[in-house]
Amino acid sequence: MDFQRVTKFLESLQSIGIPGADLAVYIKGEKVYRHQTGFSNLKTRTPIAPDALYRIYSMTKVVTCVAAMRIYVEGLFLLNDPVSDYLPEFKDMEVRHIKENGEVLTVPAKKPIRVVDLFTMTSGLTYNQTPNLEELSEKTGGSYTLKEFSKAISKDSLFFEPGEHWHYGLSHDVLGYLIEVLSGKTLGEYFNENIFVPLGMTDTFFRLPKEKEHRLVSFYTYDEQSKTHTKGDPTLPIRFDLDNKYESPGAGLISTVDDYARFTNALYFCFCNSDTNTVNCGIDRSSSCDYHLLSKPTADLMRTNHLGEVQLREYNNWNHTKGYGYGLGVRTMVNKTTGGISSSIGEFGWAGLAGTYMSIDPAVGLTYVYAQQLYPSYEEYIAPRLRNVIYGCL
Repeated sequence: MDFQRVTKFLESLQSIGIPGADLAVYIKGEKVYRHQTGFSNLKTRTPIAPDALYRIYSMTKVVTCVAAMRIYVEGLFLLNDPVSDYLPEFKDMEVRHIKENGEVLTVPAKKPIRVVDLFTMTSGLTYNQTPNLEELSEKTGGSYTLKEFSKAISKDSLFFEPGEHWHYGLSHDVLGYLIEVLSGKTLGEYFNENIFVPLGMTDTFFRLPKEKEHRLVSFYTYDEQSKTHTKGDPTLPIRFDLDNKYESPGAGLISTVDDYARFTNALYFCFCNSDTNTVNCGIDRSSSCDYHLLSKPTADLMRTNHLGEVQLREYNNWNHTKGYGYGLGVRTMVNKTTGGISSSIGEFGWAGLAGTYMSIDPAVGLTYVYAQQLYPSYEEYIAPRLRNVIYGCL
């Protein structure tokens, strides 16, 4: 396979303001391409190194959902269980309604939030729910536990009846607290014991070790009009302090491309066994296949579209998600023609706010992990083009 077109595309990204880009491509668990371009720090002109660390933001969500599915297969919850069975603070929720004159009314929710609603972002919890969380943040200086977070967010009214609509938000953060309650461990402890250590992910963590701070790629915002970059942004969490209690299940992890690729390959290997009806994983496998992350039926359930017609339209408001459905915390390809997409039905993955992106396509044995650190991320431009270029090289 010749990946020259991929290199050419990555090198072109600096022309639209991307400070640096990092990509690893795997076929059947074997690395077939790796390239870095640009800089981790524009002021010092430091090139991006292979072991560069990135804030992966919402790609944390996939780790959280996989962790929750590991608890699911232990029989500790069912997807249709009310969340309040385990987190009593979410019982008797209220839903806000906005009248034509703009007046906001709250009424008792007709249905409970189910666990599956947390996975699928259909809970009614959005990123707009802030009053009680802001109060908690002010009181604690921004360093609070998942338990304290859950108690605070449960006091806010929902934006819609659970299960009726799709809206990106804090659902996976509550799911992270459910993991803590059912496992009896902190989220970081559970991640380490059940995912990071078994997969050899030594560069993935909630709190950046001081000895590794020099490897963290600088986060930039970009102004298209002036064509200038600004390091950091006061409105975004550009790092997580060592003394911060909050281990954000929705956006808190820091990782490297190679480390996160161990995770994506482990998900790919969930679909591999000797059964002739499953994908052929080949002879050369990475160490990720030595650890049973999820069973094939469980991984299949994750990448199955769980959205109804109305929810799917709401999800597809993002142009770069057209052709995709949404499973248990991951996008999943359901219609090649709608999105003009080269990948296979069932290709799945997710992305992060600063432009990180991961994809797993069991049908062709492809996984890849892309990283950058820019806001806005230009995901709508980069992600579909990068996908097309990679598939064109297979």
